[in-house]
Amino acid sequence: MDENMNILNKLISIGLSEQKAKETAKNEKLCNLLIDIINLATKYSPKGLSKSTGNLLYKVGTSIKPQIHSRIKLLVQYVAEEKLNTEIKVNAAIKYFMDHTEENVDIKSFEASSGVGVSVSPEEIEKVVEIIIAGHKEELLEKRYAFNMGTLMAAARSELPFADGKWVKNEVDIQILDLLGPKDSKVNSIKPAKTKVKEKKKETSVETEASKDDEPRTITSVMKKLNFHKPGENYKTDGYVITPNTMNLLKKHLEETKGQVRTRFPPEPNGILHIGHAKAVNINFGYAQAHNGICILRFDDTNPEKEEEKFFNEILEMVRWLGYEPAMITHSSDYFDQLYEYACTLIKKDLAYVCHQKQEELKGFNPPPSPYRNRPIQESLQLFQDMKHGKIGEGEATLRMKLTLEEGKQDPVAYRIKFVAHHRTGNKWCIYPTYDFTHCLCDSIENITHSLCTKEFQSRRSSYYWLCNALDIYCPVQWEYGRLNMNYTVISKRKILKLISEGLIRDWDDPRLFTLTALRRRGVPYEAIQKFCVELGVTGAQSVVDPQMLEAHVRDVLNNTASRTMAVLDPLKVRISLPCKTPLLIDVPDFPSDPSRGHHKVMFSDVIYIDQSDFKEVLPNNQYKRLTIGQPVGLRHAGYVISVTEVIKDENNKIIEVRTIGTPVAVSKRPKAFIHWVAEPVTCEVRLYERLFNHKNPEDPKEVPGGFITDCNQNSFQCIQNAMVDQSIKGAKVYDKFQFERVGFFSVDPDSTSDKLVFNQTVGLKEDAGKE
Repeated sequence: MDENMNILNKLISIGLSEQKAKETAKNEKLCNLLIDIINLATKYSPKGLSKSTGNLLYKVGTSIKPQIHSRIKLLVQYVAEEKLNTEIKVNAAIKYFMDHTEENVDIKSFEASSGVGVSVSPEEIEKVVEIIIAGHKEELLEKRYAFNMGTLMAAARSELPFADGKWVKNEVDIQILDLLGPKDSKVNSIKPAKTKVKEKKKETSVETEASKDDEPRTITSVMKKLNFHKPGENYKTDGYVITPNTMNLLKKHLEETKGQVRTRFPPEPNGILHIGHAKAVNINFGYAQAHNGICILRFDDTNPEKEEEKFFNEILEMVRWLGYEPAMITHSSDYFDQLYEYACTLIKKDLAYVCHQKQEELKGFNPPPSPYRNRPIQESLQLFQDMKHGKIGEGEATLRMKLTLEEGKQDPVAYRIKFVAHHRTGNKWCIYPTYDFTHCLCDSIENITHSLCTKEFQSRRSSYYWLCNALDIYCPVQWEYGRLNMNYTVISKRKILKLISEGLIRDWDDPRLFTLTALRRRGVPYEAIQKFCVELGVTGAQSVVDPQMLEAHVRDVLNNTASRTMAVLDPLKVRISLPCKTPLLIDVPDFPSDPSRGHHKVMFSDVIYIDQSDFKEVLPNNQYKRLTIGQPVGLRHAGYVISVTEVIKDENNKIIEVRTIGTPVAVSKRPKAFIHWVAEPVTCEVRLYERLFNHKNPEDPKEVPGGFITDCNQNSFQCIQNAMVDQSIKGAKVYDKFQFERVGFFSVDPDSTSDKLVFNQTVGLKEDAGKE
């Protein structure tokens, strides 16, 4: 207990909160490294460590790479002595060491590259920013706040690499404000308006003109700006290991690819793609597309126990639904023969061995070292062949590689035994490679230039490079980006299967989920997902976003693409006394704001149906603008205002019909509101959805002690069997999308039949006020 308290106190001494110290202590490797760093720093700073120095020491502990662990003493010394006194300088020092891994440290060069002794005053920042803004003044005055301010920041960082970024941004903001004035102010060329109303209109027109100069962000424009290496320049990236044969391998790679960008999207075919995968699809395919390259869809089919044919088909369908066509469709199993030969080569180089430790012995962060690690090469080769030929039982042996991952895990497994037939190779193999072994080698075989993956694979980058270099084959570059997570949902395949088995959802495509098949079924257009991914950008930070962010893009797209129609979900019969014969056919625009985009016909008669909520016998309050006794209401598109003459009720005092008189709008006093209605409608089934879970993170035991199953929203699904929709939707096809006027956006569900259409609610017309 005393030892644990001593560790916590040391971690707290460098500025960590008690909670953060406890969390850090759970990571044994990081904790031990930080304690060593603190002990070392104390020697160089006997008077004690300031909070800012402590924060930088924590930065060293969490950022140091295995390749430069030998430099940690020097790095800690410079931080403790406050020669490296900002995060920018610490990052520069780490980068310097990464760029000079094989060389003795040149102190002068190191200090110059790390900004040791450099102090940037506010006056210097002010002067540099002034010069930069002067160089862009003409364009700034023309574009105003539509100008890309990032250009100014980048130029300032280039001139003052060791200046505090916050100070630089603050100075840029101040000088821009001084030059342009507030964002909502009018430019000088616009004449003052005579009235407040006109002034507002002119102000809006200025903003509209400015926005024309601002190039819209697309997947292509975002991907073009990514600062990734050029094909063949792999060796210029941080952490890339250079061997005597690296340049020859890169030359051969360029000859085979002709300098073309090559990416790959490598899903496991054991489940359905979800919203996080949509980001990965857009990044991998989008980066290749933006650089005139190709993207390969490679199924990572190395675990035959969990793979199903339907998942292969659905994954390909979803990639195509998102708007991409793979240049090639490959499978990890295409390379099983080559991978086996690579494994044999590793054994012959004494870089892999057959181990008999049981799976339970290898669990945990720091399992005991293998007693089989130094067995003779020939013995491991023979045992590996025995594994291949089925002479050793499942769980009795694995092939392990002789390396340590960045997270500290030693000797990861390369092959394991599974007596399971493979969907593509049948019974040919009973040993299957792991992700750690397969992924980088398949990337190498396919000449991938950019291996793009989520941040959790950063800890495997060193093993990625190690394995390619150990086999002396072409080594791609791995780049990581932040993973996307969504609030109010689960994306784990195991948990989705649990929801299905418990009967809480129908299947993988239940519209309450955030799998791509579910989003498509709900009516989410793929363009909205692309816009959503563009807004997220490509950063190393993990994204945890609210569904509202996606819903906003869905509304934006559907508002311009889903034609309008009228539907009543909770019908109330209204009989109208009209001065004309009915039924009539009324011409209604598909998009009322732009009638030129087409029209459809709507039936109007003396019997219509309105929504129950659009009628109250007695005016409930002054804010209620719809139909009541004594308060008429207009009918959208019909050209009539109706006034109540009689309310018909059944024996239970329930209103079953409202009788009214209709007056043409032209001769009526303008009503307070116009409501939607239907006449001679089509009866349809309408499905309404709310969030599946009550809490943001249903998997967090602090939020949901009973587990995610107990957090399901019992009111997340409502089925209306006899909704009424106007006849213009007849003949609608699956996934056709409509805006039910004043109700929301809806999409035709695959359950629809020739006798009855089924609609899924996609989103409401506007964000719910009750949501955060």
